[in-house]
This record gives sequence, structure tokens and C-alpha cells, in this order.
Amino acid sequence: MPQIRTLDLTDDATAAAVHRIGRAAYAVEAELIGFDGIPALGESLAEMRARPLNWVGAVTEDGEPAGFLAWEEVADGGVSVDRLCVDPAWFRRGVASLLLRHALTEMFPGRLVEVTTGAANAPAVTLYERAGFTRGPDFSPVPGLTMASFGRAAGDTPCDGGRGSSDLA
Repeated sequence: MPQIRTLDLTDDATAAAVHRIGRAAYAVEAELIGFDGIPALGESLAEMRARPLNWVGAVTEDGEPAGFLAWEEVADGGVSVDRLCVDPAWFRRGVASLLLRHALTEMFPGRLVEVTTGAANAPAVTLYERAGFTRGPDFSPVPGLTMASFGRAAGDTPCDGGRGSSDLA
């Protein structure tokens, strides 16, 4: 199983791997939700690197990321997960669960965590529900796209760590 490490996007090889994984994972999500206008799909490497995000990855023994989680701090002390992506070659191996469990228990314990995903992305919806997130209202930022919002309040029980989802997030 990959190990969790902070990712340094100033490193060209790391940034390129993260960009490749993100585009591949979002291409799969676009198919699942029937919407190919996901902003990260059109994001350049430079645009991705310029985002004010914190990055952590699930890194294989050979140093390659199998997936990553990026987040930003929210003014109220909470955390907003911006993206959770897994390399399609690593789908259904528990990588997204590993990243999310690590984030919730090691990086953000006792903090409100919010995340959104395509409402039709059943694997991601299942992942967040199994991790103890509560589904909030769905919303449509643009015609043809329905997003699901999730929150996990400070003090919620730890995620179950199960591998029940297909790790598409």
C-alpha cells in the first residue's frame, strides 16, 4: 500500500505526475456524471501549481504518486477539500480511503471538513458517506451539472476505513 507524504509541487516531476493523475481521474468522473466541463480537466500545469492549495499524496515504493488530496484552510478554522484524485491504475485498491482517513485523523482531527463532488459520481458519494460525512444540499453551478455537498463536523466519529468505494473522487 502506498505511504502518505506531503507533495511538493515546486518539483517538476511531482507536479507533472499530480497533473496527469488529476486529468485522468477527472476524465473518468466526467464520464460518470455526464459532464465534461470539470474545471480541473482544462487546467494547465502552471494553473494547477498556482492554486493556493496544500497537497498530500499516496506515494508508491518507487516514489510515484498513486493519488492525492489537495485542500485549503477556511476562515472559520475548517478545511475545504478541493480535490481527491486517484490514478485510474490504482482504482479499487483503497487509495482514496487511505488519503481521506489520513486527512481526517492525522491532519484535520476535530475540524469541520467540507467537500463537493458530482452528484452522479456514485463511488465518490459512497466514499464520503462511509467516511462519516453528511450530505448537504445539491446545487447546480452551471446548467447540466449537479454537485453534491458534504460536511464532516468536528468531533464526528472516525471514518470506517473500508474499501467499499471504487476510489473515484
